Amino acid sequence: MKRGTVPSWLELLLATQFFLTCKNHMLSSHSECNLFCIECKVPFCYYCCSDQHSTHHLLQIRRSSYHDIVKVSELEDIIDIRDVQTYVINGARVVFLNERPQQRTSGPLSSSLYNCQTCSRALLNKFRFCSLGCNLKGTKKDLKMASDFAFGSEYKGMEEVIAGNTSGSNTRSEKEICNDNNNEEPPAKRVARHRRKGIPQHAPFF
Repeated sequence: MKRGTVPSWLELLLATQFFLTCKNHMLSSHSECNLFCIECKVPFCYYCCSDQHSTHHLLQIRRSSYHDIVKVSELEDIIDIRDVQTYVINGARVVFLNERPQQRTSGPLSSSLYNCQTCSRALLNKFRFCSLGCNLKGTKKDLKMASDFAFGSEYKGMEEVIAGNTSGSNTRSEKEICNDNNNEEPPAKRVARHRRKGIPQHAPFF
């Protein structure tokens, strides 16, 4: 898939159960639904193709060990699959649609040099994911982290602006207070007044 984008049809493709008998052609042979139209976002069978989807972009789903696969040649022009492990099956290079169950072991999951970043499946080459499904999960995680980072940076910037404005207003207030104090006249000094003594009186002589 394109970097930073998730095609609207991809999730429907990965959630679809293929190789079920087509309801419109139940009596016909080879009527399993193994085709997918990315314009209509629906699965259908070979007989439906000529009726409704003759001019649309189609994907043919195949099976390998009971797991759905699709040829790289059908995907590479419409979606970026450079991060997905490819396999050669019956002479064609393919990718798996969804994550495959793994056998549980008591030791490490794998001794491989490369592992799927979503499910830890061992990979043959230096890829990030083992299937389109794991690639989708990884892309969503990357998009969420990028969104959270962008929002966090924006929020931090707003906090700094608010803090700067608040600090500036406080500084101005303090200066005003200092100026007001400097402009105030000092209180007048109180002069201590001493009470004058009266005329001394002597006791009369007898």
